[in-house]
Amino acid sequence: MDDHKLRVFCTVAETKSFSKASSIIHLTQPAVSLQVQALEEVYGTKLFDRSNNTVVLTSTGKLLYKYAKEILALYATVERDIGGLTGLVKGSVTIGASSTIANYLLPSVVADYRRNNPKTKVNMLVGNSRRVVEMLNAGTIDLGLVEGEVSRQKIVIEGLVPDELIIVMSSDHPWAGRDSISVRELQEQPFILREEGSGTRQMIEKHLAAFGITPQQMNVSLILGSTEAIKSAVEQGTGVSLLSRWAVRKEVQAGSLVQSSFGDMRMLREFSLVYNKNSYFSRTFETFYEYLKKYPFEDLLVGRTECIGCA
Repeated sequence: MDDHKLRVFCTVAETKSFSKASSIIHLTQPAVSLQVQALEEVYGTKLFDRSNNTVVLTSTGKLLYKYAKEILALYATVERDIGGLTGLVKGSVTIGASSTIANYLLPSVVADYRRNNPKTKVNMLVGNSRRVVEMLNAGTIDLGLVEGEVSRQKIVIEGLVPDELIIVMSSDHPWAGRDSISVRELQEQPFILREEGSGTRQMIEKHLAAFGITPQQMNVSLILGSTEAIKSAVEQGTGVSLLSRWAVRKEVQAGSLVQSSFGDMRMLREFSLVYNKNSYFSRTFETFYEYLKKYPFEDLLVGRTECIGCA
């Protein structure tokens, strides 16, 4: 069933912006405009009022939006109910995930899920937690996975798996044989920090502040814009850092990085599932959601490699 134009139209209506819709859907702005224009030609009427640098639904646009949401919900219901009768899980699910989850947790989960459900397709869009919620509200994704706290708005938030920021160092660092480090000892070592605005940096600053420590009081040797860059710098002995345990699991297993914990606190956060409570969910969505909820994520940290649920 061809519901693409309706999805594009609904995204523009919900974001009130062709440029925002373009960014969320990952289409060029001209392509988004062409999809809307095609619908306007079909119905012989303008769907949006674009005057005064604003994008507002016309009266006919409001009517189409109402029915478009019902049509898209019916598409999902048909797919779910037929799948329930045939026992076949077939179709696609689109998920949005923040970068740590997308890069370090989901590849293994999606690969395992598709081995068990080969006729399904999983599409993944990556953005920060705020962008994931925006995509969810715009109907661009079916399910979001976010880190840290998000505003509830009209969405359901369910905890999925805990995360912890841990101390990482090179294998020949003087701390490499220690099981725990005190928070204040961090001030003694060259420290590699994420850029301002990073969720990981915000979490670090929040926990250090509880000990009266500011970033200016740290011996910051580098400020880098990605987790991968920090891992490389730490491996080269440039300094120590604080990273998600999920982000460094392969390097720790390989021995190129060594991890340690704090003896006087833990930097904990939650990776969560978010979805719209009033949505109609397809069978593919439901099976993927259940797969995520039951997935033994902790096994990934100890190097599990076999496919979960495979015969």
